[in-house]
Amino acid sequence: MKSERWLHIIPVAFIMYTIAFIDRTNVSMALPSMSRALSMNPTEAGGAAGVFFWGYMLLQIPGGHLAQRWSAKRFVTVLLVVWGICSVACGLVRTWHQFLVMRFLLGVAEGGVWPAVLILLSHWFPRRERARANAYWMLCLPVAVIISSPLSGWILAHWNWRVLLMAEGALPFFWLVIWWIFINDHPSEAAWISEEERGYLEGVLQKESSELEPVEPVPFLQALVKPVVLMMIGIYLMQTLGNYGFLFWLPTVLAKAGQFSIQTVSLLYMVPYAVAAVGMVLVSRHSDKKHERRGHVAFGLGWSCACMLICILLMSRAPAWGFAAISFVGVGSYGMLGPFWAIPTETMPRSISGSAMGLINALGNLGGYFGPQAVGYVFHRTGDFRYAFALLALAYLSGSTMTLLLPLRATAKP
Repeated sequence: MKSERWLHIIPVAFIMYTIAFIDRTNVSMALPSMSRALSMNPTEAGGAAGVFFWGYMLLQIPGGHLAQRWSAKRFVTVLLVVWGICSVACGLVRTWHQFLVMRFLLGVAEGGVWPAVLILLSHWFPRRERARANAYWMLCLPVAVIISSPLSGWILAHWNWRVLLMAEGALPFFWLVIWWIFINDHPSEAAWISEEERGYLEGVLQKESSELEPVEPVPFLQALVKPVVLMMIGIYLMQTLGNYGFLFWLPTVLAKAGQFSIQTVSLLYMVPYAVAAVGMVLVSRHSDKKHERRGHVAFGLGWSCACMLICILLMSRAPAWGFAAISFVGVGSYGMLGPFWAIPTETMPRSISGSAMGLINALGNLGGYFGPQAVGYVFHRTGDFRYAFALLALAYLSGSTMTLLLPLRATAKP
């Protein structure tokens, strides 16, 4: 019964956000040549890469609210057009300050997509399937790096960073039509779904929604500042700080460590994300099987901390083993995403879950600003990436510890 939903909704959303993540992160491959062309030092380069996330936070709460109350399909359609324009414009900049502005606007344009798609998935996949649905969609995060890394390396080897940003920035315009044709906000709107499956979904989802509604309505703002929401913001902030600090600077680390060509760096860069993709599937399947979320999130972040520390210890003595260790960081830090994002829709009333996820994603993603900038600053001051990566390990450890403080009721039920 479930094959229609899994094959119809997930792939379209997957490719859509793969394009978004490519347009967000392709600057990591372009950063060395961009820094020279725009006269940026490491701190400025990290700030320019990370300013995206200050813009990204602006549409998070409105995005979740609009997706829940209006239409995730229509809202994402508008954003596809706007972020495509901003992404292409990043390749046209002439100064560092222009690039800073366009990265900020790109963040604004992409800002509402994440909570909108999480709301969309919650309309199609019941609680017992949600960690897998979230994770299969979020596979786009490592897969985007796997796909774009060799492609970006090839473009940079044959043209330059401007061609890279403009060519990949035009991709949303091609996917816009597919998104509009194939996506429906609710099972009741889909002509392709069977009557049996539609009835099953509407019944189960309505039952789950009614179980989460409070006896007495809670004021909107009061619901958003509950301890669970605030704790999840902190956890996600630590995860994004670690992940984006790692993502934006790993190509530079590889280039400096081995004096590799841009093509070799692009191939090595995709290895950790291929491993992370496998980890996301395994962790989400195990989380759904055990009907447990909190422990899977805590273990994932703790695993990432351990792998990062092993990499630091081996980086100078045995670089190959150090690279092997860092290749497993994403198993935990990406693997925890499916269970983590299942928690709000499984523990909060539907009327506020979209806005709560938007708030968590908005403030949590500021780690995407502080991570790259912190790595750039520490490297600029010390000349050694090991100290910068130790900071990322500490972030993962902090997130793991905070997860253990979440109340047990934030654990999924069968």
